[in-house]
Amino acid sequence: MSSPLLVWAAVLGLINHLFFHKYEPRTAHFPFLLLAAEPLALLFVVGVPLSPVRVLCSYLVFLSSLSLSIVTYRLSPFHPLAQYPGPTIAKMTKLWGMWKQWQGYKYLVHKELHDTYGPYVRTGPNELSVIEASAVSQILNFGGLDKGRDYGSGRRSSTPPSIVSMSGKAHTAKRRVWNRALTSAAIRDYEPLIVKRASQLVSRLRDQKGIVDIVCWFDLFTFDVMGDLAFGGVFEMMQDGKDADGLAERIRGWQKATNISAQQPWIISTLHLFPQVGRAIQEFRDFGKGLAMRRMKHGAAGGTKDLWYYLADEAGLEKEKPNFESSAADGTVAIVAASDTAASTMSSLLWFLLSNPEHYRRVQNELDTVFVDGDDPLDVNKHEELIFLSACMFVLLASHFFARKFTLRQKRDIASAPTCSNEWYQTSSPPPTQEDNRRKSHP
Repeated sequence: MSSPLLVWAAVLGLINHLFFHKYEPRTAHFPFLLLAAEPLALLFVVGVPLSPVRVLCSYLVFLSSLSLSIVTYRLSPFHPLAQYPGPTIAKMTKLWGMWKQWQGYKYLVHKELHDTYGPYVRTGPNELSVIEASAVSQILNFGGLDKGRDYGSGRRSSTPPSIVSMSGKAHTAKRRVWNRALTSAAIRDYEPLIVKRASQLVSRLRDQKGIVDIVCWFDLFTFDVMGDLAFGGVFEMMQDGKDADGLAERIRGWQKATNISAQQPWIISTLHLFPQVGRAIQEFRDFGKGLAMRRMKHGAAGGTKDLWYYLADEAGLEKEKPNFESSAADGTVAIVAASDTAASTMSSLLWFLLSNPEHYRRVQNELDTVFVDGDDPLDVNKHEELIFLSACMFVLLASHFFARKFTLRQKRDIASAPTCSNEWYQTSSPPPTQEDNRRKSHP
């Protein structure tokens, strides 16, 4: 084996590390092609005869040198995040984060890390997970850190962004549309749709015999409600008694694909080239677009002003009317964001009440007092009299957050954590839900 070939292969690996460290790639297209071609091209430059053994050794030495250089730098005291504690494997590679995301329950992993290492934990080569209360406003409030590239992991570059992935002026303009949809007057317009579905839920539960999976029915209920609000009544899951369209499975597939690919923001566009990842994401987008087209054709359920009325700016209040694709993306976001969280909240509330018979009886007595015989239990004007039930819900929401997620934000110095140009902050929303919302240090 030619010694110069091995030496130059090792040197080439070091050069690649220096180059990509200075010029961070936005996609993996070019780096993958370059890394695949360089060891082979080196054989011609050095001028050694081609052979399978030489080609294999060239690739092995090149990739080993590159990998060793990267790992050594990330573990060295020269790395900008060297002062922050964390698992060694997390400092070395984001593949560890991808594996934990694949397994699920990543928030529990982060809780264990913060219990072990403290409020600042290095969870990736260039990532910090932060649960320091003094840093929350600097990260998430107005004027805080910009959104990370992982926010775009759920869409292709050719598809319009939703409010989730927007930032800056575009996000401000989209927020105006959403704010109109969430005013007190707008919410009152939604009440008849919700009351109708709540009555249907009660009726369907009464029809059930034997053991009833209440969680399943809560899921069907919230999907029907959000279908009415977002797209004018596109679902009838409670009537069917099942998720006939497989929407829940579509959402899970989409979330899994986006969450895993978001662990490596620079590789997202490349991953979309793979049929499985691209199909899971695109099928869900196409499904949402189909719901929007149906809403455009049939109008709102009951002729009321639904969420789509505001998202599509049917009143014509915006200088630039939102395009159809953008409104469809926002409507899909509404279904995903509201259905699962609402169902989880109702299921958890019922579980806690059943687990505490005294509180359960107190809620029963309060309901019997507020709604006497003949009163409509769906009369929203009387709901404010349900003081104890409201208190139970407030405590539940405060102590058990139902939208556990990690918010990846871009670089900036915050609190006592200065960073360099390639760092990302990862926090929960709202912090510090990886740990415990009932922490005594920040009641």
